[in-house]
Amino acid sequence: MKKTTFKPIAFIPAFLTIALLVIVEWKVKMPMLLVERFFPGWGWIEILVLAGYAAFIFNKLYDIRTSAVWRRRSWTIFAVFFFAQLLAGLLGCDECLMTGKLHFPIPALILGGAVYRLHIGFMPILFLSTVILSGPAWCSQLCYFGAFDNVAAYSHKLSNKRLVNRNVVKNSFFVLFLSGTILLRIFNAPLIYAIVGASIIGIIGVLIIVFFSPRKGKMTHCVSWCPIGTMIQYLKFVNPFRMKINDGCTECMLCSLKCPYDALNREDILKRKPGLTCTYCGDCLDSCHGNHIEYKFFRLSPVQSRNLWLIITVTLHAVFMGLARM
Repeated sequence: MKKTTFKPIAFIPAFLTIALLVIVEWKVKMPMLLVERFFPGWGWIEILVLAGYAAFIFNKLYDIRTSAVWRRRSWTIFAVFFFAQLLAGLLGCDECLMTGKLHFPIPALILGGAVYRLHIGFMPILFLSTVILSGPAWCSQLCYFGAFDNVAAYSHKLSNKRLVNRNVVKNSFFVLFLSGTILLRIFNAPLIYAIVGASIIGIIGVLIIVFFSPRKGKMTHCVSWCPIGTMIQYLKFVNPFRMKINDGCTECMLCSLKCPYDALNREDILKRKPGLTCTYCGDCLDSCHGNHIEYKFFRLSPVQSRNLWLIITVTLHAVFMGLARM
């Protein structure tokens, strides 16, 4: 792999990371940064470290030759860091928890919890803000659960075979999940019912990641099961970023072998746009030797559009590294 040179544009997500975390440090009374909880006053050092991390990751993602590898690495680092804090919380370290209270770390409960409690808390607001700012980037850089599905899919060679009945399964489960949550609320079912239901959904999700994603060569949990993934494939259109395939495409299908989200099947390519499950991750870019897969943002050029999307997404990723925990 060729050496990646540092790009000055990488300073932009670094500065944005500093700006956002400084606001949090100044305005939020409860210590939000992890280091600050253990060593008061040291949060500023963590902010600088996270800014440097943002610049480093942006630089790796900027180069399409290294972007796919470093997207997986950075996302995995984020997920491991998140669950390490959760484990520490389980072992009694309350400083590693957001509120000192434990919650199920299952993405589906971002939706289910809000419906069941009829209350939009921190996580739903955080989730919706990412959709507004960067479209479906939650499913390629920010979800603490999906990172492991990503690792599982890449543990064997990715497949260009379409997932059979993917949309039927995905939409059916979404309706079933949402209906079940509403019924629990309407009938004021005991909390234990909700806990058991959430546990079953989480266990099934883990089993799909372990047994199906490696075998299918796709992120089967994220594109066929997760209710949050289903929401994002439709909600992402509130964001102006898009991916398109220009008319120079020769339909060689090489890109389909690089898509873990099952979004570049032949039908999608013939329509000149990735499928609904596309998360704009960019893993496919290096496979297209004619550069026919492009980011689009209003009147910006494809390169400028991608750079802007990366700036926003990497900034969110770095900020979440500092703030995201249960």
